[in-house]
Parts: sequence; structure tokens; C-alpha cells
Amino acid sequence: MNGLDTVSKLADKLAKHSAKKFQDENIPDIPVGSPVKIVGKKFAAGFASRNITPADLLTKTYRMAGYNIAKSITGYLDPLTINAMWLGTDAERGIMLVSCDLIGLTGYDLALVREELTDFCKITGCENITVSCTHTHAGIDTMGYWGVLPKTGKDKVFQNTVLHTIADLCKEAYMHRKPGRLFYGKAHAPELVHRWREPYFSNDLLHRFRFVPDDGTTETWLLNFGAHPNTMGGRNRMLSADYPCYMRREINKAKETNILFSVSAIGATDIGNVAKNNYKRAILGGEALGRKALGITDEKELSPNITVLSQDFVMPIDNKVLAVANYARIFNTRKCKADSALGIGFISNITYFNIGGVQILTMPGEMFPELVYPGGYCNAETSSTGESADVNPAPLSEIMEDEELIIFGVTNDMAGYALAPNDFILHKTQPFLSRGTDRFGRNHYHETNSCGIKTGQTIADTVLRIKQTLSE
Repeated sequence: MNGLDTVSKLADKLAKHSAKKFQDENIPDIPVGSPVKIVGKKFAAGFASRNITPADLLTKTYRMAGYNIAKSITGYLDPLTINAMWLGTDAERGIMLVSCDLIGLTGYDLALVREELTDFCKITGCENITVSCTHTHAGIDTMGYWGVLPKTGKDKVFQNTVLHTIADLCKEAYMHRKPGRLFYGKAHAPELVHRWREPYFSNDLLHRFRFVPDDGTTETWLLNFGAHPNTMGGRNRMLSADYPCYMRREINKAKETNILFSVSAIGATDIGNVAKNNYKRAILGGEALGRKALGITDEKELSPNITVLSQDFVMPIDNKVLAVANYARIFNTRKCKADSALGIGFISNITYFNIGGVQILTMPGEMFPELVYPGGYCNAETSSTGESADVNPAPLSEIMEDEELIIFGVTNDMAGYALAPNDFILHKTQPFLSRGTDRFGRNHYHETNSCGIKTGQTIADTVLRIKQTLSE
């Protein structure tokens, strides 16, 4: 037995100990969400933005989110921003969409934001607050994973600043609302996605919602694309929002535009190989994506109606490393009893939007594209486990009967990766601690940062629940 085997056994004991407080409890009976419909004669939208780069970035220790632990930020490339958009109708009701240049925020964190905005929602008719993170790996640790263990990597002052800034920008975006028209368009960008793990399946659609104010002032765009903002690489120690920053800059070179960005299903999918150098790849990839967004011509005007349904659910946790990290308060979740190997889980969320006929689902982590779109699963001959695709859940787009279903990844929570069960491999003696190796000799990293093999099926079951509720 080597040292990591011993650490793995210790983690297992600690995880089971942390679960004891829930052993006499029942698995929570989560109520079914109710759809809310917002209908008017005209759309109304407002936008607000703020640079959240700390003034003391180079004089105080901030941990970089992504790759190796305990890596401090030593320089600066471009700013981190938070952008907020109110989207409603002239009926004076609406939703709030927020995009943050951050690795992720937990549902626990965002519950604090929504609590702060309780009165705001009552006064304004805000029916939902959804917060997406672009998942930049060159940003500041807001999850806690990348500290000097067993301490959290989060900086308390910066964390509080982020949460209060989200709340402030929601109020500001609402105050800036104007009537206007909303258009939706899309474009394929196969050259800008690079899938580096089998089955080499990805979705290359760039989605654009474009709000045009009646008074001719600045447009607001909501963009969505399925590429991981980890382009700067593991050696980088410079703060950056990665390719989304350069995408926004390229668009604004052509026309002044307010921009929100969310990632789609990004499991094992990066920005295209447009340059060998990591920095150039982030810049050139972002600029190319910006030009692609500017060139969208496949566009339709949307009718001013919005349906939103927020559905909480219990995410089972098999990952003993995450369980111990949570027990040590490296990060916070809304913990509960669950049907998992450890007997614990956390309460997470999926939110459904229908904006003028365009369907969106938020996902609490990093989905692999084959869990969303059909045709991507490995068969028994090619899968890592040797199992057929029959053990996998139905793709979400099939459940929702929408081939171009839009996914807002790393949104409203952070649950790590969701993988197909027949492609899920753990290390035999160090599960969730070290990478496993499949029957073809391939290393499996993503499983170590997942809640467990049930994640994909749990999400699919929740989406089916949403679909059935909408059909009632």
C-alpha cells in the first residue's frame, strides 16, 4: 500500500464520519416547481456591469482557480467583470440574468444573494435570479478548492465583494431597463471547439440573444458557447477572464455592445486550436468567436413572453474527497441526506426558461455534450467500461424534444463534471483522489471532480420532472 492509498482510506473514514449527522434524517422531499409566465406587448431590458478585479491583486495573496492547488496570482492580463441583465416585459415583471468571470459559485453562496434581494424581487416583480459563471481557470478561487490544504482558497473579503456586487448590479440593471425588441440567432463554429477526450463529440453552436432598445441606444447581447475557458494553461499565473474577454473586446471594436456570456456543455471541450501558444490561443480564439457573433444572420424576432420554472433537487455525493472538503468548510453547500455511497448529497438547482419560444436549461456544473445532444455516446465496443449506451440517461435535448436546446453551464451552483455512466472510470484503490485508467489505457481525470456516477442520471431525471410539469 502506498501513501496515496492510505490517504484515500483516511478520506473515506472522514467522509463517512461527516455523513453521520444525516443518518437519522430522511431524504428531503423537494416540492415540484411551478412555471411562471410573463407576457406583455413588448420586451424590456436593462444592463449593468462592474470590474471586480481587486485593487490589491499584486500585494495580497489570491489563489488562482484551476489546475494546481496553492498557486498564487502574480500578474494581470485582463479584468474580471460581472454583468447583469434584466429581461422582462412592459407588464413590469421579469427575470435577472447574471454572468460572472469566475470559476463558479455554490448554491449556498447564491442563496445569500437572493436573500439580500428578497425585497427587490417583491417590489420589481423579479421572478427569478440566475447567476452563471464563465468558469475561467485564470480567475480568483471562489470555490475554495485551490488553497493550501486543509485551508480554503477563498478570500473572504473578495467573496463578500462578489456576492454584494451581484446584488447591486441586479438593482442597477433593473433601473436601466428600456423597452425594445429581442432577436435570437445562431451560427455553427466547428473550428472553434476542440474536444480532447473520447468520444470526441461536441456541440459547435454559438447562440445569440440580441436586445435592441427602441431609443437606439446600446444593444445588449446574451451569448452562449460550449468551450472551456481554460486556455491559458496550467503554468499561467496571470489573472485573466480568458477567451470571453477577447470575444467581448472584438465585438466592441465593431460596435459598442453590452455583453453577457455563458458557457454551454463544456466537458473535455476547449476553444479551437487556433494557435500553439496558450495566450495567443485565448486571444485569437476569443476574437474569432467575437467575429462569429457579429456575423450571425440566421436571426428571428422573439415574441415578448417568458416562462420560467426553477426546480431544486438532491444531488447525491459519492465523491469522498468533495465530502471531506465540504466537511472542512473549504467550500459550502446545502447538505442533506441522499441515496449515495456516502448517504449524503446537497440541494442543487436546474432552471428552465422559454424566451419567446427558445428553450434554455441551466446546469449546476460542467456537462459533457453527449449527455445533452443525441449521437455522442460510445457503444459497447468503444466505451471505457465496455458497457453499451443503454446504461446512459436519455440526452436532455431528447427529453425536452428540442435539438437545439441551449445549456447555461456552471449556473446557479457548481457540481463539477457530469459524465456518461459507460465512460465513467475511477482509480481502483484511490477513487476520486487519483485518475483512473480504462481498458484502453486512457487516463480519466474528470471523474475525480464529479459528484459521482449518478450525476448525469440525476440531472436527466430532474429535467424529465421539469418537462412533465410544463406539460401538465
